[in-house]
Amino acid sequence: MRLDKLIEEALHTSRKEMKRLFLSGQVTIDGTKERHQNRNVDSQIHKIMVGNQRLFTDEVYYLLDKPAGVVTANSDLNHQTVFDCLKKADRYPDLYAVGRLDRDTSGFLLLTNNGPLGYDLLHPEKKVAKVYEACINEIVTETDITKFRDGIIFLDGTQCKPANLEILQIDTKNQRSYIRLTIWEGKFHQVKKMFLACGKKVLTLRRLAMGPLYLPENSQPGDYFPLTKAQLTLLKPYFR
Repeated sequence: MRLDKLIEEALHTSRKEMKRLFLSGQVTIDGTKERHQNRNVDSQIHKIMVGNQRLFTDEVYYLLDKPAGVVTANSDLNHQTVFDCLKKADRYPDLYAVGRLDRDTSGFLLLTNNGPLGYDLLHPEKKVAKVYEACINEIVTETDITKFRDGIIFLDGTQCKPANLEILQIDTKNQRSYIRLTIWEGKFHQVKKMFLACGKKVLTLRRLAMGPLYLPENSQPGDYFPLTKAQLTLLKPYFR
């Protein structure tokens, strides 16, 4: 939540009073005077004080293991949405998905009502890693690894940033490859297009991680988990 909005709602301050609070050093975050009124804060990981009064925010964070076949949308007439995976009591009206996964892609999806955090996690300058595992319809080679490391060029000429491609398993009988891929950007259909540029097709795709957060090892499609304080603390560097 933006710090100025929090103070305005909690203390009913005017714009002039707000400015005075900051200039006089009465606003502190974790014991340090804060000068930036638009700072993104969360009382679960920040101690927010105005004078002697502590303020609290109401951010919500869910880590969803998105099932394949479910769309990343608020509503859809033909398909189940990611918000349908939540219990009714957990479907806060201002929740949104941080980035989208294709309907046939499963795995890690962060749902939150913290808009600034979601923006920063997706911003290219932040270089937030996204980790995927996939099944590919052909044998992935060392040449492919080099192409990914050098930066794949899409068929339309779009240049991707260097990515880390690992071969987990090769099924020579069925001509299939199982890989892990780490990218630091989020172009539309990026993983699928990267392999298409190498003449290969993604058969199944699952996202495992975004930034410092990973799906639990025992997670199953459809499961979702409120972020723990430890997980939120890992996200603290992304609060601006």
